[in-house]
Amino acid sequence: MHNRFLRRVVVVAAYVMGVYLILRALVEPFLINYSQPQTYMHDWGGPTYVGVLAVHMVPGIVSLGLIIAHVRKTRRSRTHGKH
Repeated sequence: MHNRFLRRVVVVAAYVMGVYLILRALVEPFLINYSQPQTYMHDWGGPTYVGVLAVHMVPGIVSLGLIIAHVRKTRRSRTHGKH
């Protein structure tokens, strides 16, 4: 019982963090002005625009993939009776 509860807490925390990273990836291109390098050159991934986008967007893309894989696995295990 305790182990199942702990697992659910970890999964919920991972989903919350994943959703945050996905939302961050979605809004990042709109928050920086690519035509003014001085606005992002000192950000993580700088001084290049591509580097800044990669550092801020790739974790969200990976999170989306992991969430989709987890949802598919959970659905598949529930439909096959392996809970």
